[in-house]
Amino acid sequence: MDFLSQTEPFNGDIVTNPPYKYAEDFIVKALELIPEGHKVCLFLKIQFLEGRKRKDLFKKYPPKTVWVSSSRIQHGKNGNFQNKSSMMATAWYVWEKGYSGPTYLKWFN
Repeated sequence: MDFLSQTEPFNGDIVTNPPYKYAEDFIVKALELIPEGHKVCLFLKIQFLEGRKRKDLFKKYPPKTVWVSSSRIQHGKNGNFQNKSSMMATAWYVWEKGYSGPTYLKWFN
């Protein structure tokens, strides 16, 4: 299934770890598909907060909460944890459709 080509509304929350280069597209598409009050949660690099282009994205679609991992998490490349992958600084970015307040920064683990 190609998520970015979906047109059917989705009646629930969306939780995913999208390909980093398509993260912005995933945010916009997910918020388009879900009903008001539901959430989109994306697991992304902490560096996703950077960038002039994403500043505009965050102004238009402010995340409600960014949950920063207080320790680096090992990731399996393409789901393969046999080969040691790099340890990246990551966070859960949480949007709630219809939310327009400040973004809260919190930590987990």
